Amino acid sequence: MAEAIGSFTKEENVLIEAGDCSLAILPKLGGKIASIRIKGRELLQAPLAPYGPRTQTMPFDAGDASGWDECLPSVAACAVEAAAGAANVPDHGDLWRVAWKPIATSAHSATFRGECFSLPLVVERTAALNETAGGVHLRLDYTVTNTGSHPAPWSWAAHPLFTAEAGDQILLPATITTLRLEGSGGNRLGKGGDPVAWPIAELSNGSKTDLSIAQSPDSGIGDKLFAGPLTAAENWCSLERPAAGLRIRVSFDSAATPYLGLWICYGGWPDRPGPKQICVAMEPATAPVDSLAIAGPWSRQLKPGESFRWPMFVDFETI
Repeated sequence: MAEAIGSFTKEENVLIEAGDCSLAILPKLGGKIASIRIKGRELLQAPLAPYGPRTQTMPFDAGDASGWDECLPSVAACAVEAAAGAANVPDHGDLWRVAWKPIATSAHSATFRGECFSLPLVVERTAALNETAGGVHLRLDYTVTNTGSHPAPWSWAAHPLFTAEAGDQILLPATITTLRLEGSGGNRLGKGGDPVAWPIAELSNGSKTDLSIAQSPDSGIGDKLFAGPLTAAENWCSLERPAAGLRIRVSFDSAATPYLGLWICYGGWPDRPGPKQICVAMEPATAPVDSLAIAGPWSRQLKPGESFRWPMFVDFETI
């Protein structure tokens, strides 16, 4: 059983293990994957504030803003018109704010269910760890179901905040040469919606930067970008950490989740005083925008009783 995390007891943590990897889940905090450790090295962003109760309206940065959460039915706070009426979706969605219910747990896997409150959606996620020849493989299987009596819109993005150090490298398929900008601290890369070249991008001041190389925490960088729609050959992203001798490779089913969000933050967020994130988040997603209210060919809805399933994979490999 896991050691206590924050103010949570051993009984409130769920630990799964394989090889030299352990993964800790906090069901009462939105099914948060609070820790992934390889050979004792923590791979996820540490809490910026103590774990504590969440409300249905608090902003994401009012909490711990750490680890791995699931963003559904939207990443950005927004108001959407649904068949059952207007819905107000809070910042980073509903799921990180609610306690998840256990379905099944074992030494190597854990299944939990979280229920949204802004829209009638229920998510079930199974996380399973397995040792491989090159390291450890994490497989996540998701199911979202409309439990209401009217069609319901939805979008999803994984939100795994992998800690980063200056000199780490983000790798994308060679065919990805342009990303869409969602937002950039100080508009250093431009305005939301602008195309951004990858990996060598032009800054607003006319200089160039290599987006694939992690910067120091005092750089104050906080950028969110999207790639996609992606093909089956473009269904991955890696973070190589030479100092740690580790590669973190995220992959996904591009037919089910055709977009990839990239949150690169080296001391640039939150905007308020206090601790900052230093991380790279590789985020398979159903949409190339953070807001469910922005409609496009990516927009999705579920009929009453309808479900949608998709996987996500993370490989932790020695380099």
